Amino acid sequence: MGFQTLWSRLGLAASETGRTPSRERLAIDREPERVYAVGDVHGCLDKLRRLEASIVADASGIAGEKIIVHLGDYIDRGPDSARVIDHLLSPAPEGFRRICLCGNHEALLLQALDDPETTAGWLAIGGVRTLESYGYDLEHMADAFRIGRIEAARRVLARLPAPHVAFLRALPVSFTTPARLFVHAGVRPGIALEQQSDHDLLWTRFLSAEPAGRSLLAGRCVVHGHTVTAMPFASNERVCVDTGAYRGSPLTAACFDGGPVRFLQAH
Repeated sequence: MGFQTLWSRLGLAASETGRTPSRERLAIDREPERVYAVGDVHGCLDKLRRLEASIVADASGIAGEKIIVHLGDYIDRGPDSARVIDHLLSPAPEGFRRICLCGNHEALLLQALDDPETTAGWLAIGGVRTLESYGYDLEHMADAFRIGRIEAARRVLARLPAPHVAFLRALPVSFTTPARLFVHAGVRPGIALEQQSDHDLLWTRFLSAEPAGRSLLAGRCVVHGHTVTAMPFASNERVCVDTGAYRGSPLTAACFDGGPVRFLQAH
């Protein structure tokens, strides 16, 4: 079957519930030989490169289908957001397919780009670091042009590289295999997969240990980032791989190869 838009396959009509997704949802009808799910990068390019090298070494000699799934939040908070996007736009390691999902931070940057009134909110959760990674100093711009800091940010946003903006706009919101659902944040408990909105998958935090409703996900395990944990978390119901790389902790990937989940980390 190959990759397809999951929502089209499920056939949810645009008029149903008013929660129609706007981002693509990818699915395959088989389990790859290896899947590596990478947690929130947040501008930590050096850790991303080291983790990718560990993934390549870990999969050495594996001849089957190998996929690296990035779970979103490539930008903000860390030092190298622009170069992280450059890296993700480059070819995947030889023998791998790379899938990049959307995170809530990417969605917020685009919201600020499309609705300038939301710029201050995005800056407050790490957007300043992203603009700095493109070589802009908001305080200097504000003084030099006698404009406010928010207006300076809006002018910078309008000058982001077109390939980077196109990359962010095209990011799918989920990737599904028969056994797993890969998303940035989580799922709303008690809601069937076909009724989960983009906002649900980008923002939901699990308030308990388990998603509470696996039957509504066709038995799939949810693999996500978004919620920082000191150590990666794994159960039959969900796997969390956001270990707070931008805070000085490791960047984590979960490896799915048919056995118990394994974790790789880069410091």
